[in-house]
Amino acid sequence: MKNEYQRKMIGTWLLVGVFMILIQVLLGGITRLTGSGLSITEWNVIMGTIPPMNETEWQHAFDQYKQFPQYKLMNSNMNLAGFKNIFWWEYVHRLWARLFVPVFLIPLAFFLWKKMIDRKLLMRLVFVFVLGGLQGLMGWIMVSSGLIDKPWVDPLNLSMHLILALLLVCYLLWIALDVFDLKKESHGIGSLKPILTWILVLLSVQIFYGGLMAGNHAALFYPTFPKFGERYIPEALFVLTPRITNFFQNVGMIQLIHRSLGIIVAVLIILFFYRGRVKSGTPMFHRALGSFPMLVFFQVMLGIYTLITSLGRIPIVPAAAHQFIAVLLLLTNVILLYLASHAEKTEGN
Repeated sequence: MKNEYQRKMIGTWLLVGVFMILIQVLLGGITRLTGSGLSITEWNVIMGTIPPMNETEWQHAFDQYKQFPQYKLMNSNMNLAGFKNIFWWEYVHRLWARLFVPVFLIPLAFFLWKKMIDRKLLMRLVFVFVLGGLQGLMGWIMVSSGLIDKPWVDPLNLSMHLILALLLVCYLLWIALDVFDLKKESHGIGSLKPILTWILVLLSVQIFYGGLMAGNHAALFYPTFPKFGERYIPEALFVLTPRITNFFQNVGMIQLIHRSLGIIVAVLIILFFYRGRVKSGTPMFHRALGSFPMLVFFQVMLGIYTLITSLGRIPIVPAAAHQFIAVLLLLTNVILLYLASHAEKTEGN
């Protein structure tokens, strides 16, 4: 990039991609919560952009849906109007994903034509494109797992689909921060890198188990807090064989890990905040630092509220907000880690 104006153009373009992925994750959460994810039973990349346009086409799409387990085992009383309700959420979710291609490729072609992107950045952007393709493929693998013999998608596939999306958005944000070439942090910020790294790892595992919570509808089994029913530790944590499967399929174990990690992450973030607030950092560092404990507070409160109101059905609005704030928390972690990493390099010179 030759000048500051070009940096701002490319950086803004990358941040648009970050925003689009955020919306995609939110749409994915709502699609899952409304039971809409299996309403479209084909992966037609080109023609799938056009929804049914008349009653005949709607009936055809509904008849296709009727062939699969979700309709037969869970929605056999559904009429065409009910099918349209779940269809639109999945359709918007897929259409938004398709928008990534023109939003990514058209500006990229322009920037290459203007020779505004160097080889290093181009290689990183190619990896972004590949990672986006893998995330889309994982999405179809996830949907396919619910079209065979079960009326829901495989929870492990769901969690992997979510983690790939978050890996993509975090990597894209990191590249954007690099492109903007931010002011270097003052001495001392680099010492915060180890604790930020640990928070990032634990938060990522926490979000992965959030996906397992969602995929297994685990909140419905223990909608109480702080106890699991009448106990502080759920029963039958190792009832499944082989024992390792309990960590991915046992709803008691999944909820225990998700809750425990949530508390650990919250404590670490509060400790980090008190350690970081005495540092002499840039305004960007202190804005991100100040938002960190507020986000984790709302995240924990929404998680508890979602849990205790999951009586027969998981509430859509708080559950979707809980997932969305988790992503904002993760991105804040990435920003702070980026600033600490680059401050550390400066201090070593």
